[in-house]
Amino acid sequence: MHDYGQDLHQLLSIQGIISLLTLSVLEIVLGIDNIIFISIIADRLPRSTQEKARKIGLVLALLVRCALLFSINWITSLIAPLFHLGIYGVSGRAIILFTGGVFLLYKTWKEIKEKVNGVDHELDSKKGSDTFRAVVMQIVLIDIVFSFDSILTAVAISNNIIIMVGAVTISMILMILFSGMVAEFINRNPGIKMIALTFLLAIGGILVAESIVDAYNTTVSEEFHVELNKNYAYIALAFAILIESFNMWERKIKRKKDFNQEN
Repeated sequence: MHDYGQDLHQLLSIQGIISLLTLSVLEIVLGIDNIIFISIIADRLPRSTQEKARKIGLVLALLVRCALLFSINWITSLIAPLFHLGIYGVSGRAIILFTGGVFLLYKTWKEIKEKVNGVDHELDSKKGSDTFRAVVMQIVLIDIVFSFDSILTAVAISNNIIIMVGAVTISMILMILFSGMVAEFINRNPGIKMIALTFLLAIGGILVAESIVDAYNTTVSEEFHVELNKNYAYIALAFAILIESFNMWERKIKRKKDFNQEN
């Protein structure tokens, strides 16, 4: 039986606090793709219910993540192949990653097409066709897919359940507090929104690729395992946002000059 008293004792030590803070920061970084998806999917609801959907979805996602952390042995078992396609073993993790990746690609591509075709949800009479419950469920389901990275990272840094749950809770609380600001910023700036959608498209592709690589890794010894690094996607996102920030700055100065010339 797990000794939670020992976990609490470790948390109250200097090393435990450092582990909690370090893991909290990593959870926040790994949650960037999650909060971007939440910001975009919630925009399909009427403005009056968007914040409520984000908060309920994130609270439910927090409960799911905590439940997964307390079921860490089950999570570990998902790495083992459930069945084989030829020589390739297909694990529960690969199935979840593949399904989540395809779902993310579909939802993101649909959003990009609507944006390119000039569909404005704010003015669209069909806005609200995505029900409140459906949006909340999508937030929870995609969070389960994104949870694998955060949970495996947590286990790699600390095997202390209380520290892991504490870090996840801190990151989720921050997401709840700032998700509205992020959503407002993304939806107010068309250039930023398209960058965010492209980033989600890349993340969806990476999830599908990870599921394929996971199956490939079952055919080789551990020393020859291939690992995909999502850091390149985060770097590309930061670079694209930096460029768009300069464009926004330039447009702001031009508008100011034009206004002064008119007056």
